[in-house]
Amino acid sequence: MAFKQPHTASYYAASANHQTDYASLEGAQSADVCVIGAGFTGISTALHLAERGYSVSILEANKVGWGASGRNGGQMIGGISGENRLAASLGGDGERRLWEMGWAGHDIIRERVATYSIDCDLKFGYVDVAIKPRHIRDLESYYEQLQKFNFPHSYAMLTKSETQNLLGTDTYIGALRNDANGHLHPLNLCLGEAAAAVSLGATIYENSPVIDIKRGSKATVVTQKGSITADFVVLAGNAYHFLEPKLRGVLFPVNSFIIGSEPLSDDMVKQINPDDLAVCDPNYILEYFRLSADKRLLFGGRFTYFGSDPEVIKTNLIPRLLKIYPQLANTKFDFGWGGTIGVTANRVPQMGKLAPNIIYSQGYSGHGVNVTHLAGKILADTVGGTLEQFDVFADIKPIWIPGQHLFRNQMVALGMLYYKLVDRL
Repeated sequence: MAFKQPHTASYYAASANHQTDYASLEGAQSADVCVIGAGFTGISTALHLAERGYSVSILEANKVGWGASGRNGGQMIGGISGENRLAASLGGDGERRLWEMGWAGHDIIRERVATYSIDCDLKFGYVDVAIKPRHIRDLESYYEQLQKFNFPHSYAMLTKSETQNLLGTDTYIGALRNDANGHLHPLNLCLGEAAAAVSLGATIYENSPVIDIKRGSKATVVTQKGSITADFVVLAGNAYHFLEPKLRGVLFPVNSFIIGSEPLSDDMVKQINPDDLAVCDPNYILEYFRLSADKRLLFGGRFTYFGSDPEVIKTNLIPRLLKIYPQLANTKFDFGWGGTIGVTANRVPQMGKLAPNIIYSQGYSGHGVNVTHLAGKILADTVGGTLEQFDVFADIKPIWIPGQHLFRNQMVALGMLYYKLVDRL
Protein backbone atom coordinates (compact mmCIF):
# COMPACT_ATOMS: atom_id res chain seq x y z
CA MET A 1 0.00 0.00 0.00
CA ALA A 2 1.58 3.28 -1.16
CA PHE A 3 1.22 6.27 1.13
CA LYS A 4 3.07 9.52 1.80
CA GLN A 5 4.10 9.98 -1.80
CA PRO A 6 4.67 13.25 -3.65
CA HIS A 7 2.63 14.10 -6.71
CA THR A 8 3.33 12.08 -9.83
CA ALA A 9 5.65 13.85 -12.28
CA SER A 10 2.83 15.23 -14.43
CA TYR A 11 2.43 18.47 -16.33
CA TYR A 12 -0.11 19.47 -13.70
CA ALA A 13 2.28 19.00 -10.80
CA ALA A 14 4.96 20.92 -12.69
CA SER A 15 2.58 23.85 -13.29
CA ALA A 16 0.67 23.86 -9.99
CA ASN A 17 -0.12 27.29 -8.59
CA HIS A 18 1.35 26.32 -5.26
CA GLN A 19 2.56 23.33 -3.26
CA THR A 20 0.48 22.32 -0.27
CA ASP A 21 2.10 21.71 3.09
CA TYR A 22 -0.71 20.86 5.45
CA ALA A 23 0.38 19.22 8.70
CA SER A 24 -0.16 15.56 9.50
CA LEU A 25 -2.79 14.66 12.07
CA GLU A 26 -1.47 14.35 15.62
CA GLY A 27 -3.46 13.76 18.76
CA ALA A 28 -7.18 13.37 19.35
CA GLN A 29 -9.37 15.90 17.50
CA SER A 30 -13.08 16.30 16.86
CA ALA A 31 -15.28 17.70 14.07
CA ASP A 32 -18.85 17.63 12.86
CA VAL A 33 -17.70 15.73 9.75
CA CYS A 34 -14.50 13.84 8.94
CA VAL A 35 -13.83 13.43 5.21
CA ILE A 36 -11.35 10.75 4.13
CA GLY A 37 -9.68 11.71 0.86
CA ALA A 38 -8.63 15.13 -0.46
CA GLY A 39 -9.47 14.69 -4.12
CA PHE A 40 -12.43 16.26 -5.89
CA THR A 41 -15.09 14.24 -4.05
CA GLY A 42 -13.65 14.91 -0.61
CA ILE A 43 -12.73 18.54 -1.18
CA SER A 44 -16.02 19.31 -2.91
CA THR A 45 -17.92 17.76 -0.01
CA ALA A 46 -15.83 19.63 2.55
CA LEU A 47 -16.31 22.96 0.80
CA HIS A 48 -20.08 22.50 0.58
CA LEU A 49 -20.16 21.65 4.28
CA ALA A 50 -17.89 24.51 5.30
CA GLU A 51 -20.09 26.91 3.34
CA ARG A 52 -23.02 25.67 5.45
CA GLY A 53 -21.22 26.20 8.74
CA TYR A 54 -20.10 22.66 9.61
CA SER A 55 -16.73 22.02 11.19
CA VAL A 56 -14.91 19.72 8.78
CA SER A 57 -11.63 17.81 8.97
CA ILE A 58 -10.15 16.20 5.85
CA LEU A 59 -7.65 13.34 6.08
CA GLU A 60 -5.42 12.68 3.07
CA ALA A 61 -2.90 9.84 2.85
CA ASN A 62 -0.62 11.82 0.52
CA LYS A 63 -1.20 15.35 -0.83
CA VAL A 64 -4.30 17.29 -1.84
CA GLY A 65 -5.26 16.16 -5.36
CA TRP A 66 -2.69 13.34 -5.33
CA GLY A 67 -4.90 10.77 -7.08
CA ALA A 68 -7.02 11.01 -10.22
CA SER A 69 -8.23 14.50 -9.30
CA GLY A 70 -4.76 15.90 -9.92
CA ARG A 71 -3.80 13.68 -12.87
CA ASN A 72 -6.82 13.39 -15.16
CA GLY A 73 -7.36 14.67 -18.68
CA GLY A 74 -8.85 17.91 -17.43
CA GLN A 75 -11.98 17.48 -19.55
CA MET A 76 -15.19 18.80 -18.01
CA ILE A 77 -17.88 16.68 -19.65
CA GLY A 78 -21.59 16.71 -18.81
CA GLY A 79 -23.63 13.65 -18.07
CA ILE A 80 -23.50 10.78 -15.61
CA SER A 81 -22.31 7.35 -16.68
CA GLY A 82 -25.06 4.75 -16.42
CA GLU A 83 -27.71 7.47 -16.60
CA ASN A 84 -30.19 5.37 -18.61
CA ARG A 85 -30.38 2.81 -15.80
CA LEU A 86 -30.62 5.56 -13.21
CA ALA A 87 -33.38 7.34 -15.14
CA ALA A 88 -35.39 4.11 -15.48
CA SER A 89 -35.34 3.70 -11.70
CA LEU A 90 -36.91 7.14 -11.19
CA GLY A 91 -40.12 6.68 -13.13
CA GLY A 92 -41.92 9.28 -15.24
CA ASP A 93 -39.72 12.34 -14.83
CA GLY A 94 -36.53 10.36 -14.33
CA GLU A 95 -34.96 11.26 -17.65
CA ARG A 96 -35.28 15.00 -17.07
CA ARG A 97 -34.11 14.75 -13.46
CA LEU A 98 -31.00 12.82 -14.51
CA TRP A 99 -30.38 15.26 -17.35
CA GLU A 100 -30.40 18.19 -14.93
CA MET A 101 -28.19 16.36 -12.44
CA GLY A 102 -25.76 15.53 -15.23
CA TRP A 103 -24.98 19.21 -15.74
CA ALA A 104 -25.06 20.32 -12.10
CA GLY A 105 -21.35 19.72 -11.57
CA HIS A 106 -20.53 22.23 -14.32
CA ASP A 107 -22.55 24.90 -12.53
CA ILE A 108 -20.79 24.16 -9.24
CA ILE A 109 -17.36 24.44 -10.88
CA ARG A 110 -18.25 27.72 -12.62
CA GLU A 111 -19.58 29.20 -9.39
CA ARG A 112 -16.56 28.16 -7.35
CA VAL A 113 -14.05 29.44 -9.86
CA ALA A 114 -15.86 32.80 -9.83
CA THR A 115 -16.58 32.98 -6.09
CA TYR A 116 -13.11 32.01 -4.90
CA SER A 117 -11.09 33.40 -7.84
CA ILE A 118 -9.57 30.01 -8.61
CA ASP A 119 -6.97 30.16 -11.38
CA CYS A 120 -7.41 26.81 -13.13
CA ASP A 121 -7.41 27.72 -16.84
CA LEU A 122 -11.15 27.05 -17.18
CA LYS A 123 -12.09 27.15 -20.86
CA PHE A 124 -15.34 26.20 -22.61
CA GLY A 125 -15.52 24.29 -25.88
CA TYR A 126 -15.59 20.55 -26.55
CA VAL A 127 -16.19 18.07 -29.35
CA ASP A 128 -17.23 14.43 -29.34
CA VAL A 129 -15.70 13.01 -32.51
CA ALA A 130 -16.91 10.08 -34.63
CA ILE A 131 -14.72 7.40 -36.16
CA LYS A 132 -17.42 5.12 -37.60
CA PRO A 133 -20.96 5.58 -38.95
CA ARG A 134 -22.47 4.09 -35.77
CA HIS A 135 -20.75 6.87 -33.82
CA ILE A 136 -22.51 9.45 -36.00
CA ARG A 137 -25.85 7.83 -35.19
CA ASP A 138 -25.05 7.97 -31.47
CA LEU A 139 -24.09 11.64 -31.70
CA GLU A 140 -27.26 12.44 -33.63
CA SER A 141 -29.28 10.75 -30.90
CA TYR A 142 -27.54 12.87 -28.26
CA TYR A 143 -28.10 15.97 -30.39
CA GLU A 144 -31.80 15.20 -30.31
CA GLN A 145 -31.63 15.04 -26.50
CA LEU A 146 -30.05 18.49 -26.42
CA GLN A 147 -32.96 19.75 -28.50
CA LYS A 148 -35.53 17.87 -26.40
CA PHE A 149 -34.37 19.49 -23.18
CA ASN A 150 -33.97 22.97 -24.73
CA PHE A 151 -30.26 23.00 -23.94
CA PRO A 152 -29.33 26.66 -23.37
CA HIS A 153 -25.73 26.51 -24.60
CA SER A 154 -24.28 26.50 -28.11
CA TYR A 155 -24.06 23.08 -29.80
CA ALA A 156 -23.93 21.77 -33.37
CA MET A 157 -23.47 18.62 -35.42
CA LEU A 158 -20.42 18.94 -37.66
CA THR A 159 -19.91 17.35 -41.06
CA LYS A 160 -16.80 15.41 -41.98
CA SER A 161 -15.24 18.41 -43.72
CA GLU A 162 -16.17 20.77 -40.88
CA THR A 163 -14.60 18.39 -38.35
CA GLN A 164 -11.44 18.00 -40.40
CA ASN A 165 -11.11 21.76 -40.82
CA LEU A 166 -11.71 22.33 -37.14
CA LEU A 167 -9.18 19.77 -35.88
CA GLY A 168 -6.64 19.57 -38.69
CA THR A 169 -6.92 15.80 -39.14
CA ASP A 170 -8.77 13.40 -41.44
CA THR A 171 -9.15 10.81 -38.65
CA TYR A 172 -12.76 11.69 -37.88
CA ILE A 173 -15.89 11.56 -40.03
CA GLY A 174 -18.00 13.99 -38.03
CA ALA A 175 -18.50 15.43 -34.57
CA LEU A 176 -20.85 17.03 -32.09
CA ARG A 177 -19.58 20.31 -30.68
CA ASN A 178 -20.92 21.36 -27.29
CA ASP A 179 -19.68 24.61 -25.79
CA ALA A 180 -21.17 23.93 -22.35
CA ASN A 181 -18.40 21.38 -21.85
CA GLY A 182 -14.80 22.42 -21.59
CA HIS A 183 -11.44 21.83 -20.00
CA LEU A 184 -9.31 23.01 -17.10
CA HIS A 185 -6.21 22.39 -14.99
CA PRO A 186 -7.63 19.81 -12.56
CA LEU A 187 -4.93 19.97 -9.91
CA ASN A 188 -5.16 23.76 -9.67
CA LEU A 189 -8.95 23.49 -9.36
CA CYS A 190 -8.60 20.99 -6.53
CA LEU A 191 -5.94 23.08 -4.80
CA GLY A 192 -8.08 26.19 -5.14
CA GLU A 193 -11.14 24.50 -3.70
CA ALA A 194 -9.07 23.13 -0.83
CA ALA A 195 -7.80 26.62 -0.03
CA ALA A 196 -11.38 27.91 -0.15
CA ALA A 197 -12.52 25.23 2.30
CA VAL A 198 -9.65 26.10 4.67
CA SER A 199 -10.54 29.80 4.42
CA LEU A 200 -13.99 28.88 5.72
CA GLY A 201 -12.65 26.94 8.69
CA ALA A 202 -12.06 23.42 7.37
CA THR A 203 -8.87 21.64 8.42
CA ILE A 204 -6.81 19.49 6.06
CA TYR A 205 -4.31 16.92 7.26
CA GLU A 206 -1.92 15.57 4.62
CA ASN A 207 0.33 12.51 4.93
CA SER A 208 -2.26 11.03 7.28
CA PRO A 209 -3.41 7.62 6.02
CA VAL A 210 -6.41 6.23 7.88
CA ILE A 211 -5.87 2.82 9.46
CA ASP A 212 -9.24 2.25 11.16
CA ILE A 213 -12.75 3.61 11.66
CA LYS A 214 -14.33 2.84 15.02
CA ARG A 215 -18.09 2.87 14.64
CA GLY A 216 -20.70 4.17 17.04
CA SER A 217 -23.15 7.03 17.54
CA LYS A 218 -20.05 9.08 16.83
CA ALA A 219 -17.36 7.55 14.64
CA THR A 220 -13.66 7.79 15.40
CA VAL A 221 -11.26 7.82 12.46
CA VAL A 222 -7.80 6.63 13.43
CA THR A 223 -4.41 7.37 11.89
CA GLN A 224 -0.96 6.35 13.14
CA LYS A 225 -0.49 9.48 15.21
CA GLY A 226 -3.99 10.72 15.90
CA SER A 227 -7.74 10.42 15.61
CA ILE A 228 -10.80 12.46 14.71
CA THR A 229 -14.16 11.82 16.37
CA ALA A 230 -17.05 13.05 14.24
CA ASP A 231 -20.81 12.90 13.90
CA PHE A 232 -20.42 11.89 10.24
CA VAL A 233 -17.67 10.26 8.18
CA VAL A 234 -17.43 10.56 4.40
CA LEU A 235 -15.31 8.06 2.47
CA ALA A 236 -13.99 9.74 -0.68
CA GLY A 237 -10.97 7.69 -1.74
CA ASN A 238 -12.47 6.31 -4.97
CA ALA A 239 -9.96 4.09 -6.84
CA TYR A 240 -7.34 4.75 -4.16
CA HIS A 241 -9.53 3.56 -1.31
CA PHE A 242 -8.03 0.54 0.47
CA LEU A 243 -9.67 0.83 3.89
CA GLU A 244 -13.16 -0.66 3.71
CA PRO A 245 -13.30 -4.29 2.50
CA LYS A 246 -16.94 -3.99 1.40
CA LEU A 247 -15.95 -1.42 -1.23
CA ARG A 248 -13.02 -3.34 -2.74
CA GLY A 249 -15.01 -5.78 -4.84
CA VAL A 250 -17.40 -3.32 -6.47
CA LEU A 251 -14.94 -1.06 -8.27
CA PHE A 252 -12.40 -1.70 -11.02
CA PRO A 253 -9.28 0.46 -10.71
CA VAL A 254 -8.50 1.18 -14.38
CA ASN A 255 -5.28 2.89 -15.40
CA SER A 256 -5.26 5.80 -17.81
CA PHE A 257 -2.22 7.61 -19.17
CA ILE A 258 -1.37 11.02 -20.58
CA ILE A 259 1.55 12.53 -22.47
CA GLY A 260 2.36 16.22 -22.65
CA SER A 261 4.24 17.85 -25.50
CA GLU A 262 6.52 20.82 -25.46
CA PRO A 263 4.65 24.11 -26.10
CA LEU A 264 3.50 24.18 -29.71
CA SER A 265 4.09 27.04 -32.11
CA ASP A 266 1.24 29.38 -32.97
CA ASP A 267 1.23 27.99 -36.51
CA MET A 268 0.87 24.42 -35.25
CA VAL A 269 -1.95 25.40 -32.89
CA LYS A 270 -3.79 27.02 -35.80
CA GLN A 271 -3.41 23.78 -37.75
CA ILE A 272 -4.66 21.31 -35.16
CA ASN A 273 -6.93 23.12 -32.67
CA PRO A 274 -7.45 26.82 -33.40
CA ASP A 275 -10.60 27.00 -31.23
CA ASP A 276 -8.83 25.50 -28.18
CA LEU A 277 -11.30 22.64 -27.76
CA ALA A 278 -11.23 19.50 -25.68
CA VAL A 279 -11.64 16.42 -27.89
CA CYS A 280 -12.77 12.89 -27.03
CA ASP A 281 -13.55 9.86 -29.17
CA PRO A 282 -16.40 7.41 -28.39
CA ASN A 283 -14.44 4.18 -28.02
CA TYR A 284 -14.35 2.19 -24.79
CA ILE A 285 -10.54 2.26 -25.05
CA LEU A 286 -10.84 5.92 -25.80
CA GLU A 287 -8.40 8.64 -26.76
CA TYR A 288 -8.77 12.27 -25.71
CA PHE A 289 -6.73 15.42 -26.04
CA ARG A 290 -6.65 19.16 -25.56
CA LEU A 291 -4.26 22.07 -25.31
CA SER A 292 -2.94 23.35 -22.00
CA ALA A 293 -2.89 27.05 -21.22
CA ASP A 294 0.71 27.23 -22.48
CA LYS A 295 -0.24 25.35 -25.68
CA ARG A 296 1.13 21.92 -24.91
CA LEU A 297 -0.84 19.07 -26.42
CA LEU A 298 -2.07 16.78 -23.65
CA PHE A 299 -3.04 13.43 -25.16
CA GLY A 300 -4.50 10.57 -23.15
CA GLY A 301 -5.54 6.98 -23.59
CA ARG A 302 -5.65 3.59 -21.95
CA PHE A 303 -3.49 0.54 -22.48
CA THR A 304 -2.62 -2.53 -20.47
CA TYR A 305 0.18 -1.36 -18.21
CA PHE A 306 0.36 -1.21 -14.43
CA GLY A 307 3.52 0.83 -13.97
CA SER A 308 4.40 4.51 -14.09
CA ASP A 309 7.57 4.81 -16.21
CA PRO A 310 7.19 7.99 -18.32
CA GLU A 311 9.17 6.49 -21.19
CA VAL A 312 6.92 3.42 -21.37
CA ILE A 313 3.90 5.72 -21.41
CA LYS A 314 5.36 7.86 -24.18
CA THR A 315 6.33 4.78 -26.20
CA ASN A 316 2.74 3.57 -26.13
CA LEU A 317 0.90 6.84 -26.66
CA ILE A 318 3.08 8.85 -29.07
CA PRO A 319 2.47 6.46 -32.02
CA ARG A 320 -1.28 6.66 -31.41
CA LEU A 321 -1.13 10.44 -31.39
CA LEU A 322 0.93 10.55 -34.60
CA LYS A 323 -1.76 8.55 -36.41
CA ILE A 324 -4.03 11.53 -35.77
CA TYR A 325 -1.42 14.26 -36.16
CA PRO A 326 1.58 13.09 -38.22
CA GLN A 327 2.64 16.74 -38.43
CA LEU A 328 3.81 16.41 -34.78
CA ALA A 329 6.47 13.81 -35.66
CA ASN A 330 9.32 16.11 -34.69
CA THR A 331 7.66 17.36 -31.50
CA LYS A 332 9.34 16.73 -28.16
CA PHE A 333 7.23 15.26 -25.36
CA ASP A 334 8.18 16.50 -21.92
CA PHE A 335 5.74 14.52 -19.78
CA GLY A 336 4.29 11.05 -19.49
CA TRP A 337 2.24 10.02 -16.47
CA GLY A 338 -0.64 7.84 -15.41
CA GLY A 339 -3.15 7.21 -12.68
CA THR A 340 -6.13 5.13 -11.70
CA ILE A 341 -9.81 5.85 -12.20
CA GLY A 342 -12.70 4.01 -10.58
CA VAL A 343 -14.93 2.16 -13.04
CA THR A 344 -18.04 0.29 -11.92
CA ALA A 345 -19.31 -2.86 -13.60
CA ASN A 346 -22.63 -1.22 -14.53
CA ARG A 347 -21.04 2.22 -15.05
CA VAL A 348 -23.34 3.74 -12.39
CA PRO A 349 -21.60 5.91 -9.76
CA GLN A 350 -21.85 4.34 -6.33
CA MET A 351 -23.14 6.08 -3.23
CA GLY A 352 -24.23 4.39 -0.06
CA LYS A 353 -24.02 3.98 3.70
CA LEU A 354 -21.71 1.65 5.59
CA ALA A 355 -23.37 2.74 8.85
CA PRO A 356 -26.02 5.38 9.63
CA ASN A 357 -23.27 7.99 9.95
CA ILE A 358 -20.67 6.65 7.46
CA ILE A 359 -21.34 7.39 3.79
CA TYR A 360 -19.31 7.06 0.60
CA SER A 361 -19.22 7.99 -3.08
CA GLN A 362 -17.03 6.48 -5.80
CA GLY A 363 -16.89 5.00 -9.31
CA TYR A 364 -17.43 7.87 -11.76
CA SER A 365 -16.22 5.81 -14.74
CA GLY A 366 -14.49 8.63 -16.59
CA HIS A 367 -16.87 11.52 -15.78
CA GLY A 368 -15.04 12.47 -12.61
CA VAL A 369 -14.44 16.20 -13.01
CA ASN A 370 -18.14 16.90 -13.36
CA VAL A 371 -19.77 14.20 -11.26
CA THR A 372 -17.45 14.50 -8.25
CA HIS A 373 -18.68 18.05 -7.80
CA LEU A 374 -22.28 16.91 -7.94
CA ALA A 375 -21.37 14.12 -5.50
CA GLY A 376 -19.90 16.62 -3.07
CA LYS A 377 -23.17 18.52 -2.95
CA ILE A 378 -25.19 15.31 -2.58
CA LEU A 379 -22.99 14.05 0.27
CA ALA A 380 -23.23 17.41 2.03
CA ASP A 381 -27.03 17.33 1.60
CA THR A 382 -27.04 13.83 3.09
CA VAL A 383 -25.11 14.99 6.16
CA GLY A 384 -27.75 17.70 6.51
CA GLY A 385 -30.58 15.15 6.35
CA THR A 386 -31.71 15.56 2.72
CA LEU A 387 -31.33 12.20 0.97
CA GLU A 388 -33.43 12.62 -2.19
CA GLN A 389 -30.53 12.65 -4.66
CA PHE A 390 -28.35 10.36 -2.56
CA ASP A 391 -31.04 7.68 -2.70
CA VAL A 392 -31.13 7.85 -6.51
CA PHE A 393 -27.65 6.32 -6.51
CA ALA A 394 -27.87 4.30 -3.29
CA ASP A 395 -30.92 2.42 -4.57
CA ILE A 396 -28.90 0.97 -7.48
CA LYS A 397 -27.00 -1.81 -5.78
CA PRO A 398 -23.35 -2.24 -6.85
CA ILE A 399 -22.37 -5.37 -8.75
CA TRP A 400 -20.01 -7.40 -6.58
CA ILE A 401 -17.10 -9.03 -8.41
CA PRO A 402 -15.75 -11.94 -6.31
CA GLY A 403 -11.97 -11.89 -5.99
CA GLN A 404 -11.70 -8.56 -7.77
CA HIS A 405 -9.30 -7.10 -5.19
CA LEU A 406 -7.06 -10.16 -5.53
CA PHE A 407 -7.03 -10.46 -9.33
CA ARG A 408 -7.80 -6.91 -10.38
CA ASN A 409 -4.90 -6.56 -12.85
CA GLN A 410 -5.83 -9.78 -14.65
CA MET A 411 -9.51 -8.79 -14.78
CA VAL A 412 -8.71 -5.31 -16.07
CA ALA A 413 -6.43 -6.80 -18.74
CA LEU A 414 -9.20 -9.13 -19.89
CA GLY A 415 -11.66 -6.25 -19.89
CA MET A 416 -9.31 -4.17 -22.02
CA LEU A 417 -9.02 -7.00 -24.54
CA TYR A 418 -12.79 -7.42 -24.70
CA TYR A 419 -13.47 -3.71 -25.22
CA LYS A 420 -10.77 -3.44 -27.88
CA LEU A 421 -12.72 -6.06 -29.83
CA VAL A 422 -15.99 -4.16 -29.27
CA ASP A 423 -14.36 -0.93 -30.52
CA ARG A 424 -13.37 -2.63 -33.77
CA LEU A 425 -16.94 -3.63 -34.64
